[in-house]
Amino acid sequence: MAASKFPSSLLVYFIVIAVCMQICKGNPKIPLPKLHVPLFIFGDSLFDAGNNNYINTPFQSNFWPYGETFFNFPTGRFSDGRLIPDFIAKYANLPFIHPYLNPTNKNYLHGVNFASAGAGALVETQQGFVIDLKTQLSYFNKVRKVFEEVGGGHEGGAKALLSRAVYLINIGSNDYLAPFLTNSTLFQSHSPQQYVDLVIGNLTTVIKGIYKNGGRKFAFFGVGPLGCFPLVKAVILQGKDECFDEITELAKLHNKHLYKTLLRLEKKLEGFVYTYVDSFTVVIELLNNPAKYGLKEGKVACCGSGPFRGYFSCGGRNGEEYKLCNNPSQHLFFDATHFTDKANQLYAELLWNGNLQTIKPYNLKTLFHV
Repeated sequence: MAASKFPSSLLVYFIVIAVCMQICKGNPKIPLPKLHVPLFIFGDSLFDAGNNNYINTPFQSNFWPYGETFFNFPTGRFSDGRLIPDFIAKYANLPFIHPYLNPTNKNYLHGVNFASAGAGALVETQQGFVIDLKTQLSYFNKVRKVFEEVGGGHEGGAKALLSRAVYLINIGSNDYLAPFLTNSTLFQSHSPQQYVDLVIGNLTTVIKGIYKNGGRKFAFFGVGPLGCFPLVKAVILQGKDECFDEITELAKLHNKHLYKTLLRLEKKLEGFVYTYVDSFTVVIELLNNPAKYGLKEGKVACCGSGPFRGYFSCGGRNGEEYKLCNNPSQHLFFDATHFTDKANQLYAELLWNGNLQTIKPYNLKTLFHV
């Protein structure tokens, strides 16, 4: 876009950001722009922009056809293109937020992406193959120390920068999916309520950890209707076109408990501001009424094999055969559990400008300006 089309204040803002990224670390006297709101991203494969590229894990998407439509090459995102946080960053006038483990990611002023595909709130979920939520918090603590070194001499300091940042968190789906796909003694030894309590308890500990290190503005995604995903229909329901009630009820229980926890934290933690995203309702709406949102297929994935293309064979991993649709933008799901670039955009737009039926008490646009 030509510079003449920018409002002068925005142009100055972007110039200051560019200069600051290059020399702020060497000159702590340079103040950060007051409009600058970093974005820190925690979670699983719906948010992972490539962290798993740098760990030894089967939970990777750094091969074709992932990334085929927007980037034209695989980035490590589980989609044909962008993820929800990519769109949120765009709407907030931020660049793509880079993965923490990317060795070229040295500047954290705009924020950092800590998410890891396959991760859960529980350390035991996919243990050894993911960056669990507790470890993601430890990475954030390291970034905070960098902010203190870089921003300590700035107007307001590192504390002010971290307090006006937005912390985007999507976690829990793998904690509930994994026990039905693998042998989980932890899940089997607890009642559904006790297990959900464990998940929410771990998440609450991380929330308090971020808060202790300066975080004040949070956006939490509830768990979606996992029992209706192509993976579950293909693997657990053996091709039946219905939803698996047991896992769907766990998702509902999680969401109910999470929202109550946020209400309690709001009263307990001074300055704590949150947004809760009703992911269950959003995804059910897109799944059941795809045409309403410009999609043609809500149930069958674009890439994969088996019923509903619900087997994780996209890209021919392990030499498996797979089918790939001609136009991912017509599908809700790109593979067995992840959304297309188009669906992620629809999702992000709902969150950015959403009403109180799907996102409360603020939409994300408001949260960035609180």
